[in-house]
Amino acid sequence: MTRKSFLPRGLYGRAALILIVPIVTIQLVVSVTFIQRHFERVTEQLTGGVAAELRLLLALAEQAGSLREAQGQLARASGPLQVQVALPARDAIPAADRTELLDLSGRVVIRTLRDLFPRLAPVDLVEGDGMVRLHHPTRWGEMAVTVNRSRMSATNPHQLLVLMIVTSILMTVIAYLFLSNQLRPIARLSLAAEAFGKGQVIPYSPRGATEVRAAGHAFLDMRARIERQIEQRTLMLSGVSHDLRTPLTRMRLGLSLLPEDEETRALLSDVAEMERLVDEFLSFARGDATEAVEPVDPEALARRVVENAARMGKRVELRLDGPLASVPLRPQAMARALENLVSNALRYGGRAEVTVAMGERWLRFTVEDDGPGIPAARRAEAVQPFSRLDAARDPNRGGGVGLGLSIAADIARSHGGELRLGESAALGGLKAELVVAR
Repeated sequence: MTRKSFLPRGLYGRAALILIVPIVTIQLVVSVTFIQRHFERVTEQLTGGVAAELRLLLALAEQAGSLREAQGQLARASGPLQVQVALPARDAIPAADRTELLDLSGRVVIRTLRDLFPRLAPVDLVEGDGMVRLHHPTRWGEMAVTVNRSRMSATNPHQLLVLMIVTSILMTVIAYLFLSNQLRPIARLSLAAEAFGKGQVIPYSPRGATEVRAAGHAFLDMRARIERQIEQRTLMLSGVSHDLRTPLTRMRLGLSLLPEDEETRALLSDVAEMERLVDEFLSFARGDATEAVEPVDPEALARRVVENAARMGKRVELRLDGPLASVPLRPQAMARALENLVSNALRYGGRAEVTVAMGERWLRFTVEDDGPGIPAARRAEAVQPFSRLDAARDPNRGGGVGLGLSIAADIARSHGGELRLGESAALGGLKAELVVAR
């Protein structure tokens, strides 16, 4: 697994990652630096002040001539020092030092006291009353000193973290909203380009930053040039079709007036072949790019093509691989592509099988036959215009101008898909997969 597999693939995800990583890094650096250094030093200073008071109380207890005198001096000193002193101690001594798991300053308090008072009894900071009870041995027994925890450590260090986190989240949301306004035009441009690749034209107006607007205008200019080129080519070919059909019609009429014999029938067959070749060439050049896209039932489309072939006495079957739903297609273009594949399969094989399958983002028409197939090395050549693989396909079975597979491939590309050629595992011949995007 590569490093790139862990990164988001979408533009919004990567933008969010670019925003979040620096903010989290800054939070960690500031937290570690501020808490470990500033709060540690503040806690050490506060604890040192309390330690000085504890040292004074110990000195008073040690200098007293009797326990009663020591208790009196400690009572007089405890008021100004704002501590509670008990000699001897009345509460139990903890068995070991204890702090909360997230008590960052508590460890500093205990460490500082241990450095200053090696004989100090274990300190328990788990009690929830906010007081610290210290026990230290004296000549009159254990002395217990109770000090407010706020005097020994900085209070509520977590408030800084909460404030930092809340502020960071707020600024991240604001920054993401501003960034999404810049990313949204890019996403719309991507959708418009993807739709145009599938043969769909959706409304699009350039917005966003200057660079994004420039890319949008360039896309609109490119789309307009392609549409204009297709329209001009279609108009030109329509004129060529009219010019070619007129002399062919005159030839057919002239031949129909001649006595019917073998030579006349051969000429009529040549004229019909010329008309068929002209139709194939025009279908390839036009590609039905100007046909409107509309929701199409793929099962009904495939069934109509199969029934038309079956009415001509051909052996062709239809199989459905899973549930199907309507897909935006150019129905006439897709029907022509499927008819070309079926006709090609039946020309070189005895039977054909059409399979329709659908995935989340694709629709696939598979046409298989039991013919000789096409060698793997020549399959890319087979989809080229005017390519006839006579060495692989028997020309005596009936040939064309070499545009059947080219037309199917061109129509597949206009729908954002492709035409794949392979070997049929079921029938042993050619397998042609017409895959289009949903």
